Amino acid sequence: MTVRRRGNKLDRWEIALVKAMVADGRWPNDQDILAYFTRPTRSINHRAIAEIRNNTKHTAIKATTADELDAFIASWPEVDPETGLSLRGDELLIKAREAMISAVHTFNSAGLTFRAELFIVTAVIAWTYLMHAWFKREGIDYRHTKTVNGEKVVVKTPSGAEKYWELGQCLKHARSPIEQGAKDNLNLLLEIRHEIEHRSTSRIDDALSAKLQACCINFNDAIKSMFGAQYALERRLPIALQFVTFSPDQRAILKKAGTLPRHVETTMDNFEQKLTPEQQADPRFAFRVFMVHKTANRAPGADLAVEIVPPGSDVDQKFNMALKEVEKKKYLPAAIVKAMKDEDFDAFTMDTHTRLWKRLGAKDPGKGYGAIAVGNQWCWYDTWLNRVREECLQHPERYKTAQAAAGNAL
Repeated sequence: MTVRRRGNKLDRWEIALVKAMVADGRWPNDQDILAYFTRPTRSINHRAIAEIRNNTKHTAIKATTADELDAFIASWPEVDPETGLSLRGDELLIKAREAMISAVHTFNSAGLTFRAELFIVTAVIAWTYLMHAWFKREGIDYRHTKTVNGEKVVVKTPSGAEKYWELGQCLKHARSPIEQGAKDNLNLLLEIRHEIEHRSTSRIDDALSAKLQACCINFNDAIKSMFGAQYALERRLPIALQFVTFSPDQRAILKKAGTLPRHVETTMDNFEQKLTPEQQADPRFAFRVFMVHKTANRAPGADLAVEIVPPGSDVDQKFNMALKEVEKKKYLPAAIVKAMKDEDFDAFTMDTHTRLWKRLGAKDPGKGYGAIAVGNQWCWYDTWLNRVREECLQHPERYKTAQAAAGNAL
């Protein structure tokens, strides 16, 4: 037996319109009125119209004006031409789709520098609207409330509007339909968004690409499972094209040039350390693919430019080493000192390095700068090397002799 959702009910603005239609007299039949308020995302029982007509429910809501009723009838059906969604009744779902489409288009746009930041902020809005649309349909109150004089009241914004749950609160709800891997992905992006909001970032597109791709796929899967396959986005967002193919050398140069800001890298490391290996490997957390250039003897056979290799396939086994996670590179203290001297910070010594990591508390495991490796010896990661480099660049007077500084000036 199909369970009827508690959220399948009329909104206040709809009840006001029904009252006006009843009073108008042009719609003597409840079923005729019902036709204006039933849509694919929500079915209403004709009993709801009868309860309004008989004043057994919603007596406190006033009927809309005759002019507002005429405007509603004149514009009906006011629907999105692609999906058939009601522009007013399904506003949250429409906004969710449009926000995610905008996020992907922005990330794929040529010439933009801070694409990942723009994607994350817009994608969070998309997911928030999607969750609100689902809570509304399920009859779950997603407003912030507080207790005043023993009574629960809705929290208002300074302008007097009701305050709704942010995405993090939505994901914590006991009935949240989002799977764990997708939750992990969104919680990471929320932490990165906080860093974006409060501190500037440099290029982070490359390091986050797997997480952003997973976010897109998770959203598309979620909207299909929550509302129906007809609202999927794959038809609106075809495969992205690019003008060049990067060689391994070019890729290495790009990655070196786009090192993560220290605070963003630390945020990512700290978050991922809390996840189990299974959670980190979940494609809903970070989506990674192995693509093979596809060729064909006959032109009609070359229907796709690339082929995505599925896990467990012959090609997957053949290139198994290429698909494994790469262990973090480790540096002994002497290697850190040598790296700085190679970059002309000739006054940076082993003693300097020791005093620096002690001052910054760099061996705190939570900071993700390094760990105890083989032989019970502490080894440093790239995150620490980047932090040391940042320190030297900010204070060259401390780490360069006068002779080295003069040589750079020449």
